[in-house]
Amino acid sequence: MPNGSLEKFIYEKENPLKEERQLDCKTLYDIAVGVAHGLEYLHKGCNTRILHFDIKPHNILIDDDFCPKISDFGLAKICPRKESIVSVFGARGTPGYIAQELFSRNFGGVSHKSDVYSYGMMVLEMVGRRKNIKVEVDCSSELYFPHYKRLELNQDLGLRCIKNEIDEEMVRKMTVVSLWCIQTDPLHRPAMHKVLEMLEGSVQMLEIPPKPFLSSPSTSSIHLLSEIL
Repeated sequence: MPNGSLEKFIYEKENPLKEERQLDCKTLYDIAVGVAHGLEYLHKGCNTRILHFDIKPHNILIDDDFCPKISDFGLAKICPRKESIVSVFGARGTPGYIAQELFSRNFGGVSHKSDVYSYGMMVLEMVGRRKNIKVEVDCSSELYFPHYKRLELNQDLGLRCIKNEIDEEMVRKMTVVSLWCIQTDPLHRPAMHKVLEMLEGSVQMLEIPPKPFLSSPSTSSIHLLSEIL
């Protein structure tokens, strides 16, 4: 794709041109909606359901018109649409985006909701313009959200990408929807068609989700999230 992959536009440390490659809130929002449409098609639009298992900014390619394309299906798994739970041996995906049930079945079965979790983590990175994961952190018992209280109190999110009230509304929707997507229990995460309804609907209709908590896996090879935004 002419514009490469999404991470070049959202990670400031990896963006040598910074201002020239800085995407505005509307473009980020449109990319988030576009990826949601792509995942909904993989989960519901095909005759056979396709689970991607590696949704992250590096695997979202951007064309000339800044339309996103989901790429890299090396970890994908095909399953009959009638089956909601799939059999997967071992964690698959990229640390920082892997849903809890992929490293411990105590959190629930592996399903299309695992892609929903990865999507939520990716969109939070798009909003915060920083990586969710710190490689020097081996484990964490809780996900920490500096802006969570501001959402609960309906306060200004105070993010640099927000220039006006329209930007504030789009970013607030992306943030609230993402927090629903990364709920610990897969049953509490919305399906992708519901994600689209929330993103494309009114921000006033969105409820603030419970704050997610995460128990870390036993292996130190999987680095967990220490902070978001």
